[in-house]
Amino acid sequence: MKLRPEQRKTGPAPAWRRLRVIAPAMALAVIATSAGASPTTDAAAAPATRASWLTGEPLPCQSPGRSKPTVVLVHGAWADASSWDGEVRSLQQAGYVARAIANPLRNLTTDSASVADFLKTVSGPIVLVGHSYGGSVITNAAAGIPNVKALVYVDAAAPDVGETTGGLSGADSALNKDPGSLYDMVSYPGAPQGAKDLYLRQNVFIRSFASDLPRNIATRLWATQRPASTSAFMTPSKAAAWKTIPSWYFISTGDRIIVPSSELSMAHRARSKITRFPGGSHLTLISHPDAVTSVIGSAICSIR
Repeated sequence: MKLRPEQRKTGPAPAWRRLRVIAPAMALAVIATSAGASPTTDAAAAPATRASWLTGEPLPCQSPGRSKPTVVLVHGAWADASSWDGEVRSLQQAGYVARAIANPLRNLTTDSASVADFLKTVSGPIVLVGHSYGGSVITNAAAGIPNVKALVYVDAAAPDVGETTGGLSGADSALNKDPGSLYDMVSYPGAPQGAKDLYLRQNVFIRSFASDLPRNIATRLWATQRPASTSAFMTPSKAAAWKTIPSWYFISTGDRIIVPSSELSMAHRARSKITRFPGGSHLTLISHPDAVTSVIGSAICSIR
């Protein structure tokens, strides 16, 4: 599929929540796709919408008496719920309930069931957001949950039934190397036979996982990473909620973990509305939370 020339725009420089670092302003390129349609510019991500997140004002699409969705954010491997701090802050300032919940990182089936159990406690519409491996989790967790009205994938995997997260990183992914050079492997109680906890090695984390963050910040995040079980990446997906639920896809062109070509393929397959962010890394949700929140805002505006 050929894409039309992308429309670029600049916005205020995002503040990195809790890390106290100011990132340079970046251009944001947005493409929207819908079933059977050619890519078009996504008007829902116009400058006025982005600005509202920075000032705490309501979204332009909000109307009196309209039910506000709850935004539930699911982190990926080698991260935790705090990776969503910037997005949660902006959403709360705009008057939305945002919940960044724990992802066990043990096994795709049980991790998805854990998230699904949380979703069942939420009343009203839900915008469900997943980063990295968290994308696989929301793809499964949303199945059979009628309250989930929109899915947002942030540098994430979106598997079809039978696919594994580990098989979706792309041929050029930094993870397609000798596992001994990528991970410190640790046994854990109750692990399935042969399963290990994986910690990204420091050089891999800094150079490939958090490549657009200052080295001291990347080093701190490496030191506090949560491990993921090999089972999480090897468990086949049992559902593909993106087949029935509208989706949005945020793709960082600088992602070296799930490479942009793989994400774009999954996004087209899901007929997602696609945002291509120039640069960034696999942790653009930390380095540029306002850009990510803008896409979440587009999903919020879609709910009627």
